[in-house]
Amino acid sequence: MSATPNQNTINQLIAPEMDAVNLVIRQQLHSDVALVSQISEYIINAGGKRIRPVLVLLMANAYGYQGKHHYDLAAIVEFIHTATLLHDDVVDESSMRRGRQTANALFGNAASVLVGDFLYSRAFQMMVTINSMQIMQILADATNVIAEGEVLQLLNMHDPDVTEERYLEVIRCKTAKLFEAAAEIGAVVSGASPTQIAAAGEYGRSLGTAFQLIDDVLDYSGKAEEIGKNVGDDLREGKPTLPLIYLMKNGSAEEQALVKACIEQGDESKFDAILSAITQSGALDYTKAEADKAAERAAQAIGDLTPSPYKQALMDLAFLAVNRNH
Repeated sequence: MSATPNQNTINQLIAPEMDAVNLVIRQQLHSDVALVSQISEYIINAGGKRIRPVLVLLMANAYGYQGKHHYDLAAIVEFIHTATLLHDDVVDESSMRRGRQTANALFGNAASVLVGDFLYSRAFQMMVTINSMQIMQILADATNVIAEGEVLQLLNMHDPDVTEERYLEVIRCKTAKLFEAAAEIGAVVSGASPTQIAAAGEYGRSLGTAFQLIDDVLDYSGKAEEIGKNVGDDLREGKPTLPLIYLMKNGSAEEQALVKACIEQGDESKFDAILSAITQSGALDYTKAEADKAAERAAQAIGDLTPSPYKQALMDLAFLAVNRNH
């Protein structure tokens, strides 16, 4: 990794290509149904890290891709991700994302779900134009696994007996799978070998895992204005994330009873007490350490890649995923 990895260096490396991706996104968001365009543009233009499309571009370039299909692929991945956000916020009854009102808070649940469906279906329309059965299979499988992950998470809600293994399975399905797919299709479009595609997939899967674990840490240690959502949302929604699971396993009987009650009831009124217990128990340190391990696995996965600014950016991205405050 470079001495001081920073996001600006990565952004500058692919700035013209991200402009091309954003152009594709704007063109493909158009719908004759005004509300569809309005909500789609609202959520897409809300900002965000765009880490998944960045991953497509970096991986394609790292394997020497010379065409333009990676712009469409990056937009497709962003559409799938955005669709999951629209549906997620409805399921979680969230009111804030990326520092402003969620689409469901502004436009209502029904419109948000239906526009999420529009984005999914538009993504599949775009996939067909790439004319690659392998890419379609990767993205179709990923979309299906993400849906399973959403249901798995729903089953885990308000359940204080969720194990670390069960929780990591949710992360693999719900978050890491789209990172994995983004990295894989970047390699596939470049004509990479099966071994290289598998390495790209491992990179994406591990990066996505690290990314989600840091999100779990930030839900207890971040600031709302920095992370762009309400701190403590996971607790309010009764989500047993890794810091809580660690505390349930390693905390005192009193702490375990507190966590159990909060998860079962989705009680954020005890947030300060939970935060104090989580901090003192080392739960956040443990979760951060697990994220660091995942980031290291990501870096190792692409160790054989030919050195280039794009490989360096991928290495830096793994570092940045676990060293951020939002």
